[in-house]
Amino acid sequence: MSLDDDVILGGTPRAAPATLVLSSERVLIEGELQPAVLSLQDGRVHQVWWGSADPARAGVTGETVALGSRVVLPGMVDTQVRVDEPGQHAGEGFASATRAAALGGVSTILDLSLAALPPTTTVRALDARRAAAETARARGDLHCDVGFWGAAVPGNAEDLEPLWAAGVLGFRCSVAGSGGPELPPLAPDELLDAMGRIAWFGGLLAVHAEGPTALAGLLDAVRETGARTHVPHVSSARTLDLIVRAKDEGLPVTAETCHHNLVLDARARSDGAATTGTCCPSGRDRGDQDALWQGLREGVLDGVGGVGSARHGGLAALAAAARRRDVSLADVSRWTSANAAALVGLDRGPRRKGAITEGAAADLIVYDPVAGTTFPAARGAVDPSPAESAPCLLRRPDATR
Repeated sequence: MSLDDDVILGGTPRAAPATLVLSSERVLIEGELQPAVLSLQDGRVHQVWWGSADPARAGVTGETVALGSRVVLPGMVDTQVRVDEPGQHAGEGFASATRAAALGGVSTILDLSLAALPPTTTVRALDARRAAAETARARGDLHCDVGFWGAAVPGNAEDLEPLWAAGVLGFRCSVAGSGGPELPPLAPDELLDAMGRIAWFGGLLAVHAEGPTALAGLLDAVRETGARTHVPHVSSARTLDLIVRAKDEGLPVTAETCHHNLVLDARARSDGAATTGTCCPSGRDRGDQDALWQGLREGVLDGVGGVGSARHGGLAALAAAARRRDVSLADVSRWTSANAAALVGLDRGPRRKGAITEGAAADLIVYDPVAGTTFPAARGAVDPSPAESAPCLLRRPDATR
């Protein structure tokens, strides 16, 4: 089958063959782009043959999609997606958020838990978010897998462990000087209490700590509690040295920057062009942008969030920016897929993500560097049962509820 006959982008999955075969001269396997043939069954990568893109040499049969030199990658996992559903009818719901993600090369989004009414501060609120996503899936409007963050806010310390048991992938909070009205900051004693509880049950806390002073205070709390802590939205060179020292010290800290910090130039905003969208924080100047790219290269920063925005160009824009800096596509995939999946435990379990290996989820993407486009390679085309090939609502593999 030719590539153009099999482009599938969201919507209700079509009936599919029991085995789908993808062949390409460039498949990302074990950190390298190499010729390979993939056999997909039951929503998973069934078998992988590398060294040749010829299905006949692999001895595999099934409906075959010959991708030529187009690149096959594991779908990206976007840890920073704001879905305003339920409650915020004027905002972005699951249908538009997941469609934009799929257009950008994302196969899994993690909802930030902040913008819906109510925010995900209790199990009851989590159930409401899942019900809204399930409704979107039932009408064919969920275009990628969805997982959920919980929120740590003043007054919900007793809700953190039940939320973890219910399957949230981690928690978000802010400290003084960071966050917004949807995520009111924790006072220092509240932060220590939340981190102590999360450390006790083995959870993950992502903390909006903007600026060196806020970050230094957060790292002191990590030293005191030992809580596994993630620093999202790193946007300034001024904070990188603190993260370096924390990692050298052996603290359980990871960090990520945002897609737009790497691809949007602050100088381009003053050229008189019409505004078509906003981002916060705004695009970085060249000095900060250079430092953030260097932080990714050196492992100071572990990942890139906010990658699913089709408005900002998704994977295609990030890959183009990386190419200008002689950064490999394998590195880009590691930052946006493998590391993101590992951060929240999606690199294990029945739908493990982040790598093209036998048994992993078959939510792969195809990237065409010449055309600058991405699309799902196998979503909806990997299983004869439409119900089983539809996007999933994700819980941690070890969730008890």
